[in-house]
Amino acid sequence: MLQDLVDKLAVPGMPPWVSVVLLVAIAISVLAFLAMPFSVFGVKSRLEAIEAELADLRADLRSMMRQGPALSAARATVEEDYVAPPRAAVPRTPDFDPRVAPPVPPPPARPARSGRAEPRLDWPKADRGA
Repeated sequence: MLQDLVDKLAVPGMPPWVSVVLLVAIAISVLAFLAMPFSVFGVKSRLEAIEAELADLRADLRSMMRQGPALSAARATVEEDYVAPPRAAVPRTPDFDPRVAPPVPPPPARPARSGRAEPRLDWPKADRGA
């Protein structure tokens, strides 16, 4: 029976065992691909990271739900304790201009072109008649 299978799978010009070796190699490759865990593709690690982040978010939501009004009171005390930094005194006189560089003038308007949009090259004209 094995001899009949080898004869049917034989590749012309090759020894009869080459086709059997190729068939076994392909079968092992297919089985390895089917048995390969998803962690090889990186799916498992991504799912674990998402699951951990979701667990953290759920824990944060639970703690916020438990605190309730206490959280808003704590936030209000932080806003009451805030003191704005002092501003530097800037003189507001008409001759004082806080700009360092003069204003940049707008670019000159281009005249409308007719015909082609790319630049034309003025090559020396060769005398073609000579």
